[in-house]
Amino acid sequence: MHTRKFQMAAVLTAALLAAGCSQGSATRTSSGEDGKTTLRYFTFSAAPDHLKDLDKIVAAFERENPKIDVVVETAPYDEYFTKLQTSIAGGTAPDTFELNYENFVTYASAGSLLDLGSVAGDGDPSVYAQESLNAFKRDGKQYALPASFSTVVLFYNKDLFEKAGVDVPTADWTWAEEQAAAAKLTDKKKGVFGDFQPVQFFEFYKTLKQAGGEFLTADGKKSAFNSPQGVKAAQWLVSKVGKTMPTEAEIGGTADYDTNLFKSGKLAMWHNGIWQFAGLKDMPFEWDVVVEPGDATRASAVFHNAVAASSTTRHGKEAWAWARFLSSSGTAATTRIESSWELPPVSDQAVLSGYLKDPKPANRQAVFDALESIALPPVIKRQQEMQDAVTKELSEAAAGRKPVPDALKAAAAAVDALLG
Repeated sequence: MHTRKFQMAAVLTAALLAAGCSQGSATRTSSGEDGKTTLRYFTFSAAPDHLKDLDKIVAAFERENPKIDVVVETAPYDEYFTKLQTSIAGGTAPDTFELNYENFVTYASAGSLLDLGSVAGDGDPSVYAQESLNAFKRDGKQYALPASFSTVVLFYNKDLFEKAGVDVPTADWTWAEEQAAAAKLTDKKKGVFGDFQPVQFFEFYKTLKQAGGEFLTADGKKSAFNSPQGVKAAQWLVSKVGKTMPTEAEIGGTADYDTNLFKSGKLAMWHNGIWQFAGLKDMPFEWDVVVEPGDATRASAVFHNAVAASSTTRHGKEAWAWARFLSSSGTAATTRIESSWELPPVSDQAVLSGYLKDPKPANRQAVFDALESIALPPVIKRQQEMQDAVTKELSEAAAGRKPVPDALKAAAAAVDALLG
């Protein structure tokens, strides 16, 4: 389903990582007899569409750093953080690993990350967009380097719109216009759905912002989403289920259900991220994207990923060198842009302008337009528990087991307990 899925929060036994990792081993890094250092890197964003792109970046790094071998390990996003937590708890953490903005505070607060400033070599910080660099600082220390950013947009199947005689989405659309179009485009007898927007934490905080609400109070000490705006946002998500998008029972726990539905030409509109572009290159129908519709205001989700180093790595300087190359080198930046693998958080706008040259989707400008009204995810120390609690209650409402106000009240109580 939605690529930015919630991860399992429980830390399993250390044996799980050894059994589950598809590449590499769970042993600590070492320097071999040939004098080379083996550096492990664990990632979720490369698989499955960008492994060759990552290999290209690794090869370029190893040419510039012939005494370092980078061993890549991957896991799907919905398994990644369980495996990462397991490896850290079991003392087998990879030297370097990918972290998203939402989970960064948790890992930094737990002492799991190396202060990269303590091992940094030469490097000009101005190559990064300053706001991206600052996002991964904690207590004045740089615990990770920003490697990519992406936005969520509204994908749409132009052929379905044309066949139904419905005007395609524009940047001026509101929820009401999306809802009206989705109703006209839904044809359950043919298995065609008008809309798909996951009923979960990542969509809720964004739609809450669109409705004019806030997730947390200004001081961050209490939830603020159990409000009229929160009810409106949750109702917007829940109201689609069983009408213009499939029910939980129809989805049946099928992995990547929405992706497959869109690719099969059976989904008219799809709320998802630009990381999907590469996998949609050869679709047998015309599709495009637009900034997501708003309600009281416009707000788009922006995700940041970074590369961090384990506080237990024996190769801090090598880890910093790899993190620096992966996050800011010309090779990494151009590879990401040419392959539509999210965007590099670089300050050079000339580099980013190359992203617009790819003809599919045609409206790539929407990716940058979405940055004009950002909805950043709320972040607390007990991040995963908060995400799971909100998603659980929203799922109860979506399944009809709880009224939306009751579900929000329960979610707010759970979040307040985590903040207390």
